[in-house]
Amino acid sequence: MSLPTSRPARPSARPANPCFSSGPCAKRPGWSLEALSGALLGRSHRAADGRARLHEVIERSRTLLGMPADWRLGIVPGSDTGAVEMVLWSLLGPRPVDVLSFESFSAAWANDIVAQLQLPDARVLQGEYGALPDMAAVDWSRDVVFAWNGTTSGVCLPPLTGAPHPIPPQHDGLAICDATSAAFAMRLPWDRLDVVTWSWQKVLGGEAAHGMLALSPRAVERLESVPPPRPLPKLFRLTAKGRLIEGIFEGDTINTPSMLCVEDALDGLRWAERIGGLDALIGRSQANLAAVAKWESRSDWASFLARDPATRSSTSICLRLDAEWFTRLPEDRRATAGAHLVALLQSEAATLDVGSYRDAPAGLRIWGGATVETSDIEAALPWFDWAAASTRAAFA
Repeated sequence: MSLPTSRPARPSARPANPCFSSGPCAKRPGWSLEALSGALLGRSHRAADGRARLHEVIERSRTLLGMPADWRLGIVPGSDTGAVEMVLWSLLGPRPVDVLSFESFSAAWANDIVAQLQLPDARVLQGEYGALPDMAAVDWSRDVVFAWNGTTSGVCLPPLTGAPHPIPPQHDGLAICDATSAAFAMRLPWDRLDVVTWSWQKVLGGEAAHGMLALSPRAVERLESVPPPRPLPKLFRLTAKGRLIEGIFEGDTINTPSMLCVEDALDGLRWAERIGGLDALIGRSQANLAAVAKWESRSDWASFLARDPATRSSTSICLRLDAEWFTRLPEDRRATAGAHLVALLQSEAATLDVGSYRDAPAGLRIWGGATVETSDIEAALPWFDWAAASTRAAFA
């Protein structure tokens, strides 16, 4: 059935929470400022109480994610970007490197490795928006840098179930994983990874600016046995006199964290524990993807950017506009039409911050992490149809 050329009636109901940003993401259901009333404001993060709160974030995160006991987990500055770049500058160099680039942030890591670090034996394995690179071409004897979930493309690595996983259980190089939109919503195979990073602002809805860095024993061994072949600023230093700075992984931080953000991170972790832990978080995110998939199967104007259902993200749910009236527009008009659709949604306060990432194809990006209620996504879907029909009437 074709869309009407006149502007349709607005849907009768709106999401209770219209926040669908991919970062910072929606707060947990029921959140209020009261959740931060116990924050240690005006206190030093190096005092015993402040250090204990930071250590609590580390230990609750470790337990919730099922991280092996011999891994180190620390809080670092600069959100996930800071955590990834600390690792790239500190660890890379002793081995050749493969970097998987299939969306905007993984492309940034490729640029760091090739243009900034200028590593002589680095390969960039490129995938178009909507698909992973050729995983069979990855050489796991090299260090491999990759995002588990492409926040700007809605493409993620497949789960461990089913076909053989592209990450082998044994590999000579280090598997360095940016998991910022995957941690707490997707099950990470710790036995196949060596470095994992994420930030507080994604699946648990924490505030920005703080990153988490997890290191396997193999990664620690590399740090302690092979000094970085380049000068490092203080914010990137993970070792001193050839030994890991253990304090970073106990609650001491390289720079001053916000204790207000720390309190908020603890609130999200405690909420996750109350609702059933990692299984419940994954279930909530999968339910959000299922709601969009049911709608997408009937849509005649939008489809998943991720073509393979096995690599379809449940957190950064990305849709492309593929109606004939839209694809026939000149390229500049397509961008304008996509922006018009998103602006209509925002003007109605129906959904906020759902535009596709600036480098991605025109479309929608709906955050489906664990803090988002499936009922809110279901309420948003008729608004997408309304905005698409209204945009067609204006542009076709």
